[in-house]
Amino acid sequence: MKIGDSKPTRPVAALSSRERVSGRARETSTGHRVSDSASIMGIPEEELTPRVRDALMQLMGEVAALRRDMAALQERLRESEELADRDPLIPVLNRRAFVRELSRVASYARRYDEPAGLVYFDLDNFKQVNDTHGHAAGDAVLHHLANVILANVRETDILGRLGGDELGLILARADEKTAKAKALSLAETVRATPLHLDEIEIPLSISVGAISFTGDDGPDDALARADRAMYEAKRKGI
Repeated sequence: MKIGDSKPTRPVAALSSRERVSGRARETSTGHRVSDSASIMGIPEEELTPRVRDALMQLMGEVAALRRDMAALQERLRESEELADRDPLIPVLNRRAFVRELSRVASYARRYDEPAGLVYFDLDNFKQVNDTHGHAAGDAVLHHLANVILANVRETDILGRLGGDELGLILARADEKTAKAKALSLAETVRATPLHLDEIEIPLSISVGAISFTGDDGPDDALARADRAMYEAKRKGI
C-alpha cells in the first residue's frame, strides 16, 4: 500500500534519529506508546515521508485515546444501569428490575415447560420496630433481613424489594413444593438470626407465601398469587 504521491526529499539514511522509527514504538502526545505505522501496516519506510509518518502516528494515538474513552464510557454506563436496578436502601433489586427478571424467568419457564418458584416475604411487626427503636433501626432491620436471605439462597436466585417491608424471591427451576420448603426454611433462619444493634437485640420474624409458575400467568398475576399465599399464611400464623 502507498500513502500519497510524495517521495522522500532525502535518503532514508539522512533522516534524523527522531524520524527513524521503523520497527519501533513511538510515544503519542497522550503519553501512551503505539507501534510504528510501517510495522503495523506493512508500508515500506521509503514510501513514507516524515510528515506522513508523523500524521499517521498522531492519528493512531487519537484512535487509541478514543478507544480508551469508549471503554470508560461503557463502564460508566454499566455502573449506571446497575444503580438504576438497585433498591436505594438495601442490596437487592428494586421492584421494576425484579418484575423485569420475573418476566424473563417466566418466559424461560414457558418455553422449556420448567416451573420456577416465587416467594413473597412480609416482615412482621415492622411498624413496632420503627415506633420503638426509630426509623434508622427499621432501615437496619431491612438491611439485616436482606443479608440473611441472600446468605441462604443460590446465586441464581433473585431477591428484590417490592415495597416497604415486603420482599420477593425468584427461585429458578423450583416447583411449588420446593418453593414452600425453601420459604419455611428461610423463615426459620430469620427467626434464629436477630439483629444486634447498639447492644439491643431486635428479634425478627417474617410471613411467607410461596407458589410456582410456568409462565402461563404474567408477572403481576404471579406476584398477586404469592401475595395472597403470604397473607393466608399470616392469617393462619404459619
